[in-house]
Amino acid sequence: MRPYNFSAGPAMLPEEVLKQASAEMLDWQATGLSVMEMSHRSPPFESILKQTRDDLRELLKVPDTHHILFMQGGATAMNAIIPMNLLGRKGIDPAIDFVHTGVWSGKSLDEAGKYGNVNIAASSSGMHFRNVPVQKDWRLTANAAYVHICSNETINGNQFHFTPDTGSVPLVSDMSSEMLSRRVDFSKYGVVFACAPKNMGQAGLTVVIVRDDLIGHALPCCPSVFNWKNVADNQSMFNTPPTYAIYICGLVLKWLKRQGGVDRMEQASIEKSSLLYNFIDGSDFYRNDVAADSRSRMNVPFFLADESLNEAFTNEAAKKGILQIKGHRAVGGMRASLYNAMPVEGVRALIAFMQAFQQNHRIDKNL
Repeated sequence: MRPYNFSAGPAMLPEEVLKQASAEMLDWQATGLSVMEMSHRSPPFESILKQTRDDLRELLKVPDTHHILFMQGGATAMNAIIPMNLLGRKGIDPAIDFVHTGVWSGKSLDEAGKYGNVNIAASSSGMHFRNVPVQKDWRLTANAAYVHICSNETINGNQFHFTPDTGSVPLVSDMSSEMLSRRVDFSKYGVVFACAPKNMGQAGLTVVIVRDDLIGHALPCCPSVFNWKNVADNQSMFNTPPTYAIYICGLVLKWLKRQGGVDRMEQASIEKSSLLYNFIDGSDFYRNDVAADSRSRMNVPFFLADESLNEAFTNEAAKKGILQIKGHRAVGGMRASLYNAMPVEGVRALIAFMQAFQQNHRIDKNL
């Protein structure tokens, strides 16, 4: 049995996907070629690209009013690409409204400030990002260029459990660490983006879902390769796309369909996260500081009451096949990422280890 990889990203991939990729590495479907070697203009790769796009649209129920783009640069690049594509629209206020809920929305607003006027409409920084601000307290700009949220903060472990109502102002969401884990009404969003190496595959691919009317308004400073119109008009092949990453994403999507799709993944994520949160809440040895109504189902940060035991915890966990459990350096502690590929058995194994560690180290202190 493989160890359980709780990394926040690049993250655990389904074993079935890894085995299929391994089997097809030297020869994809009797073409005599690895996908790594294929021309992106060749019929075999064009079929991979089309099937991946079609499967993603089907799984997410993306409406026909939105394009699906396969891009590069990760969510970090999107922090610049989004304002460069949205601030050129006529008749808008150049203000960009942000809801600041953690490290990643903070990086987004810092980058956007190079291109427009950033307004922090709401922030939970005063609460150490332990909650998502309720919308009635937001101070939105009338006719803003867009409203930006990070729907799941991977580091801080909070998550939006509601869809904000921004009226006619486009809602932009970084869904990198929750894409394909819950049902989303994409008609309510102007732009959704997600880097792949969490729930969709490997590093190198960024998926962008953008409403059609928001395409074609790039600022003059926008590089051609990042202009959504160029990417859309060329079916995500304005330049050479990340071919192998798209192929792996396609395998993950097929695996998801076999598991029952997004609705089944949402049920599983509720089950997995509830198991872990309930255990932590019932312990005085561990704690999670995020408000109960804002807790992430994907990324669960937690802390030991005695943080001098942190190194022993990660070392002993690794010996039990619990890997990459250490928290992000920005917040410390531990973090368990419960993406789609993590089975409930992995969460139960983590809880069993946490119980044993708690018991053993309490005994040590009592000696």
